[in-house]
Amino acid sequence: MKSRTWRARVLAACLVASAGALLAGCEDQLDSASGRSLRPISQQTLAQMDALGTTPSAPTLIRTYKKEAEFEIWKLKSDGQYALLKTFPMCRWSGQLGPKLREGDRQVPEGFYTITPGQMNPNSAYYLSFNVGYPNAFDRAWDRTGGTIMVHGICSSAGCYSMTDAQIAEIYAIARESFNGGQRAIQMQSYPFKMTAENLAKHRLDPNADFWKQLKNGSDHFEVTKTETPVLVCGKRYVFGAHADGEVSPRAPCPTLHRDDDEESLVAEKQAKDDEAVVALVAKGVKPVRLVYEDGGQNPVFAGKVDASRPDALVEGPREIVLDNSGKPIPAVVKVANAAAEPRPANAHTPAVDTAKNVTLVAATAESPSSSPLAFVGGVADGGKSLVKKLFKPEADTSPAIQVFEPETPIPTDVPLPPRRSASLDSPLRMAALPAAANTKPAAAAAADSATQ
Repeated sequence: MKSRTWRARVLAACLVASAGALLAGCEDQLDSASGRSLRPISQQTLAQMDALGTTPSAPTLIRTYKKEAEFEIWKLKSDGQYALLKTFPMCRWSGQLGPKLREGDRQVPEGFYTITPGQMNPNSAYYLSFNVGYPNAFDRAWDRTGGTIMVHGICSSAGCYSMTDAQIAEIYAIARESFNGGQRAIQMQSYPFKMTAENLAKHRLDPNADFWKQLKNGSDHFEVTKTETPVLVCGKRYVFGAHADGEVSPRAPCPTLHRDDDEESLVAEKQAKDDEAVVALVAKGVKPVRLVYEDGGQNPVFAGKVDASRPDALVEGPREIVLDNSGKPIPAVVKVANAAAEPRPANAHTPAVDTAKNVTLVAATAESPSSSPLAFVGGVADGGKSLVKKLFKPEADTSPAIQVFEPETPIPTDVPLPPRRSASLDSPLRMAALPAAANTKPAAAAAADSATQ
């Protein structure tokens, strides 16, 4: 009897500790290391590296997209440029589009982050994990709080980038071998969505538009050079592709900066082309929208196939609230995207495509942001008077197909999912009625919500 009572007390203590860890962030630890962190890179991926002209020890770079729920691994080739190695479908992310602001808001961060060997956790209770480095200098300049934001397994997110156990085993091994090869830090570029003309046109009135325009500049630098983008923070803004002679303070005005003229010319050319494409799409009638998620999302390839945290929040997908040019919702026009769309098979070679349900009429309200209807179009704010004559035609997608990693030997999943949060405080209509900066939950509220589970 005493033995059973002792075991019950130990179990209760473990549950309390686990709950505390969930409130603090996504991370938890086991008492001892396992062999998971030493698993080799799969033969399939090694063959892909060889075909790409790279090696396991070559530097790695990561790019992620919340809206598309994709996690890209890039490897440095012998010619000094990065090339896309693999695109992993993301199993789960939480919150809304937009940056992380405070502890407990369930937001997956957006920005440029740095991963070092010391941030790798081989003893994670979430199978394997590594810390992305939030908050960075930009976040701290804006007094953003929270921490322990991880990339990890078990397909459960409370502010983290959550993969399947098989995926994180592969991603962890790729990063580990780069560090073993001498890479001192991995750059991780985290975006709300792919910086395409269509996405920029649709989200041009979002309250986060100025911040996303900063991220796009960083994305453009990477796209035109295919090299790791130098990142500075000064004047509480991101500055990409520049170097300073002395120390740079995140809150102070930017000092004299030095740039590569040829690189800046290429970036400016790309930005001008993208601006024209956005203006053309607006001229064709592409409406500004705002996506409101119940609580984040996942890639459609996992719909109904993988156990994920808060499955109730994934049933219908985000609500697309159509706005007028002043940023106000057009009455009773809210499109509900179907997150449970028919996924493509795991071995398919074409990207999965979401379908949409019929329009659902929902009364909604939202703020009226002060940004221009062409907020993403640098220097073009004349209401469309200087629209280009040639309409934008997207180039064919030649990127590698999304790949669901399957290990050569089964990887056990022996860690249960963490407790699910209540959806009562995160209803889409409540979130739609709040300003973007307020679409987050204070830590105290998050703690009270979790305590009810």
